[in-house]
Amino acid sequence: MARVRTRNPLLAAAVALTAVAAVAAGWGGWSRYEAGHDDSAAYAQARDAALAAGEQAVQNMNTLDHTKLDAGLDNWEDSTTGDLHKQLVDGREAFVKQIEAAKTVSTAEILSGAVTELDDRAGKAGVMVALRVTVTAPEGKPVAKESRMLGQLTRTSDGWKLSALGQAPVGNAAG
Repeated sequence: MARVRTRNPLLAAAVALTAVAAVAAGWGGWSRYEAGHDDSAAYAQARDAALAAGEQAVQNMNTLDHTKLDAGLDNWEDSTTGDLHKQLVDGREAFVKQIEAAKTVSTAEILSGAVTELDDRAGKAGVMVALRVTVTAPEGKPVAKESRMLGQLTRTSDGWKLSALGQAPVGNAAG
């Protein structure tokens, strides 16, 4: 008579669970590796860095205290590069005279911002920043104005810097 071999159901379940765990661990490790080497993650980091630098630079360019003029203008120059930087340096003396005569203090608060374009390889980016600028004259109440600014950024050895800045068009362009 042939002997019938019976299997231990607990042993079979343990082997099956071990195999499933090994497959899951392998898949999880591979997924983590792919996520860490994904180009979209690097692109998102570059976008976030450009946005943070752009918002800070726009805020810097809209903040100036006549009592701390040199520090404020140095901050402007540190936030810029290219033609914009050259314009600020070349016009600094005349601008100092204007601000000293006006004796104003302006402070900017960033409301929101977005990257409008990003060419990470070329080191170029565009941002749109909504901000509230409050200007205080020597006499009178502070006046707040909200606006949108468009900035062009260039990546330098010191990070992203403004290479152009202007007002964003307001209103409905269609029609």
